[in-house]
This record gives sequence, C-alpha cells and structure tokens, in this order.
Amino acid sequence: MNTFFLIFIGLPALEIFLMIKIGGQIGAINTIALIFLTAIIGIFFARIQGVLTLKSGLKNLYQNKIPIYELLSGASIAFAALLLIVPGFLTDLIGFLILIPFSRKIILKTLFKSKTKVEETNKTIDGEIVNKEKDEL
Repeated sequence: MNTFFLIFIGLPALEIFLMIKIGGQIGAINTIALIFLTAIIGIFFARIQGVLTLKSGLKNLYQNKIPIYELLSGASIAFAALLLIVPGFLTDLIGFLILIPFSRKIILKTLFKSKTKVEETNKTIDGEIVNKEKDEL
C-alpha cells in the first residue's frame, strides 16, 4: 500500500472515526475541549523537554562531545509538538509518547538501528611504488 495514501487519507479518516466514537461517549463539547486541552498540555511539555534537551546539548558541547542524541531528540520533540497541534487523539497519543524521554529513546533506537554489515569482498591494499633514486638529466 502506498505510504502517501496512508498518511494523507488514512490518518485523517482514522482521526475522524476516533473523534466520532469518543464524542459519542463523552459528548461533542467535551471532545472539543479535550482536543484543545491535549494540544495546550502537549505544547507546554514540548517546550520544557526542548529546553532540557538544549541544556544537555550545550553541556556536551562544553565537554567537546558531539551532541548527536540531543540533535535527534530535539528534532523528535519538534515533530511531537507538530503532532500535538494537529487535532486528533491518535496523533496526540503518538506525540505524547515521543515527548516522554524513556519512550523517545526506545523509538529513536528502533528508527536509527545500525544496519551495517561487514563486507569482506576485497582484501587488497592499494599502494604506490616510489623510486628513491634521482633521475639524471
């Protein structure tokens, strides 16, 4: 199945389905209030996590370390904030999972798992022969 179809057609359809089901249980006004509440709380926590990630990255820079995890974490926090702004319960759930540091670390490990394979195709070492004798002209 096409990924474009799933993201741009399937996800909104699933969000609308969930809103209808939850709205039928708790009411339309409460559903709308819950959507706004999760967006506000999510953006608040995204801001806090972003500041903590920035501090950790600066600490690594002061120690002359490359803040690779902090860069990936900051990008994932920005993506989580985007998911929390989008109205819907599934995107809010995914956004909150990305905001929690423990689950974010697990998600980043699974997404960026090292898939390096040792290839032993050619064991030839390239070299150059240099003549030490001077040319006579």
